[in-house]
Amino acid sequence: MILDRFRLDGRVAIVTGAGKGIGAGCALGLAEAGADVVVAARTEADLEATATRVRAVGRRCLVVPTDVTVTEQLAALVDATIAEFGRVDILINNAGGWMPRPFMATSERNLEAAMRFNVTSAFLLSQLVVPYMVATFETTGVSGAIVNISSRSASMVQPAFTAYAAAKAALCMMTRAMAPELAPKVRVNAIEVGGVETAALASVLTDDSVREQLEAGTPMHRVGQPEDIAAAVVFLVSEASSWVTGKIFEIDGGTESPAFTIPVPPL
Repeated sequence: MILDRFRLDGRVAIVTGAGKGIGAGCALGLAEAGADVVVAARTEADLEATATRVRAVGRRCLVVPTDVTVTEQLAALVDATIAEFGRVDILINNAGGWMPRPFMATSERNLEAAMRFNVTSAFLLSQLVVPYMVATFETTGVSGAIVNISSRSASMVQPAFTAYAAAKAALCMMTRAMAPELAPKVRVNAIEVGGVETAALASVLTDDSVREQLEAGTPMHRVGQPEDIAAAVVFLVSEASSWVTGKIFEIDGGTESPAFTIPVPPL
């Protein structure tokens, strides 16, 4: 049956930024599809909350507190995964984000830190897991799968997002460049996420006028939910997408321009 191709039984997934929001939603979605999950983020209490939800659907979950900007901690994350499960089949590079800042107020240090958080961390973690995915492919014929969580800021112009937009655009291009080198043993895709109701957006959405503006500017007339992204992730890491690699998916409620913009002072 076609639905069998969406199952992830026997697979092991690493999800970064899994304490809240999209990352937590992806961890739960992967578990519901049958995967065991390793959850990584900086705050252990948040990870434990996610792990409780994963275990409630009958899957194993390993909590590994991790700062993805620290190379040694990325290596420790992969080592812990292999020690616990003996394999890694799926990587969701979800950790990322950056606060808006006008272009002329963005420092060299700020730009480089945005790149480290959103791009370099995904680059390094992907390099660490690929050898294990290749080993699995050579024994089972099943490709490993990496999904990079990007943003619509990568392809839509928004004032005050120069550092974040540049980083997420780099993540998308990195995805496309990785894919042909790693195929067919590892598939790599990315999702450009629109306005999703997460902790990062919660403070803005408490203003009813902002929520209304965001909903009105989105063709589907609602704010996205973590489950909207998780559903796409399950597709992209399962055999349902076994002929898909190097692609950037826009999961954004149909937006083609920013639903709202942040005012910046004129020069």
